[in-house]
Amino acid sequence: MSRWTVEQTGIDWITDAERHGTPRRQFWPWAAANLGIYGVTTGVYVVALGLGWWQALIAITLGVLLSYPLLGLVAVAGTKGGAPTMVLSRAAFGVHGNALPGALNYLALIGWETLAVTLGALSARTVLTRLGVNAGLSLVLGFVLVTGASVVLGVYGLHVITRVHRWITVALAVMTAGYLAMVLPGVDPANLPTGGGATAILSGVALVAAATGLGWITGGADYSRYLPRTSSPRAVAGWTALGGALAPLVLMTAGVLLSADPELAATAATDPIGALADRLPTWFLLPFLTAVLLSLVASGTLGVYSSGLALQALGVRIRRPLTVVVDAVLVVAFGSYVVFRAPDFLGPWQAFLSALGTVAAAWSAIFVADLLLHRRDGYSAPDLTNPDGGYGRVNPAGTSALVAATIAGHFLGAATAFLVAAALYTALTTTVLRPRRPVTPAGPTAPAG
Repeated sequence: MSRWTVEQTGIDWITDAERHGTPRRQFWPWAAANLGIYGVTTGVYVVALGLGWWQALIAITLGVLLSYPLLGLVAVAGTKGGAPTMVLSRAAFGVHGNALPGALNYLALIGWETLAVTLGALSARTVLTRLGVNAGLSLVLGFVLVTGASVVLGVYGLHVITRVHRWITVALAVMTAGYLAMVLPGVDPANLPTGGGATAILSGVALVAAATGLGWITGGADYSRYLPRTSSPRAVAGWTALGGALAPLVLMTAGVLLSADPELAATAATDPIGALADRLPTWFLLPFLTAVLLSLVASGTLGVYSSGLALQALGVRIRRPLTVVVDAVLVVAFGSYVVFRAPDFLGPWQAFLSALGTVAAAWSAIFVADLLLHRRDGYSAPDLTNPDGGYGRVNPAGTSALVAATIAGHFLGAATAFLVAAALYTALTTTVLRPRRPVTPAGPTAPAG
């Protein structure tokens, strides 16, 4: 098979004969998707919560190191189960009960993809207008480049994505290092914020976790399901978490340092790319824009690929490459509206996506609890598609924990949603609502159908 063949496999169970690779390959897609210069502005935003520089660093470290290991655990489920995340999620919610988190996840993925292409367009306008390019043309160029590249890679599928993301990681590492080498020497440590309320650290942790590991968690198994069943769970989780966590730790720390410039911090709230580009020499603007667009393509590609699988998991019976086309139509429609018709809608749109992050936190807690408590022997492929099988039509433990945790999280934040969901699901499934035994035991070559 050619290395550039379009992947046809969708939500089908990956048999042992089809599995290949090593856990180390998990590093590349997650590293590329998280090596975005926008991570610098996230560090600025953490300080803007009222934290001192050292408190912000604590919040960043905790947020990253708590969220990415969870992503690693979901990747382990992919190796155990040989299916995408939102198919494996049926074990915790039931074959039909999984429709609720599945639909919300699909909506969130489309939303984040729309945000990526929107930011690509706005970034191109910000940088290219400084070089004398027409603003309207700049918007179109950025929009088309990010959308087109993400869709093409999404159509090709996982194997091409992994290969291309390796190149993107190397290129982004070089260009990002160059950017930081230019801007960090100008930081005056004496201007760094020195204090804030200790309770604000929790808000910082929640912001960082939602912007990093929790934001990716519903796709964690999508990129590990081809790995051999014999792969070390520790290695799968470790390479996934390392790939995701390494860049955000560095970039957000740089953002904390740059927050010593009050003008930059104020501008970043409304024009993140403009704030980061203002202090660059003209000759570096194109490499800077290239790094921004590459990072958005890297993250957008993972979103397009996962949303296509999520669409199939909802019961839409079309081939996997066509799901990417469906997603592209939606993203182009929504993105065009935001970029060309309602640019002021970007702020409310980001707030809406953040609200969906509460649901993602609750879902991830339930999924991980189910994995650790009940899936040590893997997943039963036939039962994942059979409403009358071992996972049932609706798992009341999963659905009730999701609803209760989401309500709690609405008032008390995503961290509360995670804790409530994990505690409630664990309590229910170890007492009054113990899971039924799968009708068909997990097997190495069972087809999902």
